[in-house]
Amino acid sequence: MKSRRAFIIMSVFFALVTFGMVIPVDAFGYGGHWKAGKIVVANRASGSISVIDTKTDQVSGTYALPAGTNTPEPMYVFYSPFKKRVFVGDRANNRVVVFKANDFSVETTVDAGAGVFHMWGGLKSRQLWVNNDIDKTCTVIDLLTLNVIATVSMPADLVTMGGKPHDVIVESNGKHAYVTLVGFAGTEDYVVKFSTVTFDEEARAAVGKDPHVSLNRWNHLLYVPCQGNDAVFVLNRKDLSLVKEISVPGAHGAGMSNNGLFFYATNISGGGTDAVYTIFTFFNVVIGDPADAPYPVPHNIALTWNGKKLYVTHSGGTSDKVTVFNTKGFFKPVPVYATEVTVGLNPFGLGFAP
Repeated sequence: MKSRRAFIIMSVFFALVTFGMVIPVDAFGYGGHWKAGKIVVANRASGSISVIDTKTDQVSGTYALPAGTNTPEPMYVFYSPFKKRVFVGDRANNRVVVFKANDFSVETTVDAGAGVFHMWGGLKSRQLWVNNDIDKTCTVIDLLTLNVIATVSMPADLVTMGGKPHDVIVESNGKHAYVTLVGFAGTEDYVVKFSTVTFDEEARAAVGKDPHVSLNRWNHLLYVPCQGNDAVFVLNRKDLSLVKEISVPGAHGAGMSNNGLFFYATNISGGGTDAVYTIFTFFNVVIGDPADAPYPVPHNIALTWNGKKLYVTHSGGTSDKVTVFNTKGFFKPVPVYATEVTVGLNPFGLGFAP
């Protein structure tokens, strides 16, 4: 297995060099070659965020969300280089909290809809899309001005069928957002493609149950882990047609390396055994052996900018662990367990900040 992995990686590397297709490392589309930084973890049951130093894998600080009408419930995290901000969704108070990334003081809050869940930003569109699964809308926030640009309703026919928005990702070129909808009877949930200009639906696809979503800026594909189907669905972003299904047990959390060559999916239902799978996106095949974790419910994934470390939250009401894996970049991309970090209760979403 290891020799096969090495052969595949080396073959593609030489092919890319030969045909002048070496993939640049700056996958976020803005400057800065960060060798280290911070992993920001949303502690859903503690009302706080934990900040992990990626050099030491120690918690450098824990910061409470500001008081609200209800006890804060942090969900997911997104870093924006515009004024160096960290955005944290607060489900209990229907808002997004904006932290200053240099000292994690609170800059302000921005109102969203009811049921704040996953969120993701597009830097070229300057938009943060925040899913509201109770209102069945997405709140779109300008990453620079912090104004609410739009409230995007989910397709009426899908809402009538029981659908509600769950996960979301925005293309790096800023043109489209992709939202997963869950809650349907039967064996299928959906992915819907929206324009970030008109906010209209442009395409949709039925996929497996409990879909999450990621994309690769270096190709035309969308990666959709579907836990209920033990598979990652690979879709063509143009029309959301199915390209391939990749077998991954309990496929849930999604993480893409910045060079676009490796996609990682957590096996949330595996109890810590075979916790993280590695997919080589050039051929869309699983490579290496899945990495075990010492705790159950491996949930969400964040990678360092250089792709040499991978962090996984282990969720649950009494859980307080994030596990750390070495990925060592291009030539050794398959995660190897390294250590654990104790954070707040029910660590949920997480993200990298320089």
